Amino acid sequence: MAKAVVARFEGVIPIEHIYALVRSPKQLERVLEEVEASPGIVLHTVVDPELREMLEIGCRRLGMPQLGALDPLVAVLSGYLGASLSSRIGAQHALNNDYFERMSALDFAIHHDDGQSLGELESADVVLVGVSRTSKTPTCVYLAHRGIRAANVPLVPTQDPPELLSHLKNPLVVGLVVTPDRLVSIRRNRLQHLGVDPTTDYVDTDRVREETVRARRLFERLGWPVIDVSRRSVEETAAQVINLVNERRSGRMGAPQ
Repeated sequence: MAKAVVARFEGVIPIEHIYALVRSPKQLERVLEEVEASPGIVLHTVVDPELREMLEIGCRRLGMPQLGALDPLVAVLSGYLGASLSSRIGAQHALNNDYFERMSALDFAIHHDDGQSLGELESADVVLVGVSRTSKTPTCVYLAHRGIRAANVPLVPTQDPPELLSHLKNPLVVGLVVTPDRLVSIRRNRLQHLGVDPTTDYVDTDRVREETVRARRLFERLGWPVIDVSRRSVEETAAQVINLVNERRSGRMGAPQ
């Protein structure tokens, strides 16, 4: 929240001081000592009434503004739900079913990365397909942290795509594309980082253009939704995939916009 707000002020570069899992007066005393040494706005999510009062009094003494970041949302939800609040500290970190589903999804992504275990793709929620360096792996990992079982399959220029991709029933298959110029730049940087001679066919502009055109034609022929990742972050790509998954589950995919 702080980063999003600070980004609206030109020329402001924030310095963050993060204090996690503050659960005792002694810990809070140390936090206040550090706030005094490095003054600034205190944004907190303290739930315990005693610690919260101690923090508020300490900030007033130091002349530092403080804000309970979750307070406005808590107030709205409490009014809407008509429910009492829980004072259980760290409740959002409980090991519930969602946690184990995310861990299972992460394990699935790791074991079905880069075309591994193709015979098990039917159990995926999403299969990402694209040429090399289209952010397939990091997108799958990000999706896994959202509880989505994601696998990815690379398109190799010298090989036909796996036949089973066109027969998958359960998972949503999504094609990832990128502009040739952008792809050449990404690949060249990757080779330089690895200390490899960046003059191979892997970064040849004509071959890369042919590779991307072939991928687009495949996606169009099979009717897969396509996401252009040329200027998207992994988070943005994953968000678009999640939208597609939700549309499919609700039966809205392919409906007029």
